[in-house]
Amino acid sequence: MQVILLENLKNVGKIGDIIKVKRGYARNFLIKFNKALIASKINILEVNKRKELLNSKDLEFKKIAKDIFEKLNKKKFVVEKLLTENNELYGSVKPTEISKLILNKENIEIKPSQIDLVKEIKTIGDFVVKLNLHSEVQASIIIQVNKTEEQK
Repeated sequence: MQVILLENLKNVGKIGDIIKVKRGYARNFLIKFNKALIASKINILEVNKRKELLNSKDLEFKKIAKDIFEKLNKKKFVVEKLLTENNELYGSVKPTEISKLILNKENIEIKPSQIDLVKEIKTIGDFVVKLNLHSEVQASIIIQVNKTEEQK
């Protein structure tokens, strides 16, 4: 299925690019979240007319992403978890938990889908987590996992 992009997407394309993607990806993600339109002649003409406006919106999002980058990059966040006898977590630290942690500590909203765990967080220690703030701006934070106070 061919679609025309309405925003810059990392590893996919730039605004106005006509790309071929799988039908499910187009319907369930790109079109659903207004990131693309079906590549018909009318839609292509419409996007070419709106390209300047779309580019200015993208620059605005990039500026916001850079501000967030300045506030969060290389920052450390501490999570306390219960441990088993083997010093492993009862669960793992998920992107939704990290998102809530950032919102509570820094009052910055990061969607769980923007959080890229390099590897699953299932033990105590320090872990680097990537934040995809924009297609061209990526920050990294450190999640430090400690035992809860009751277990110390």
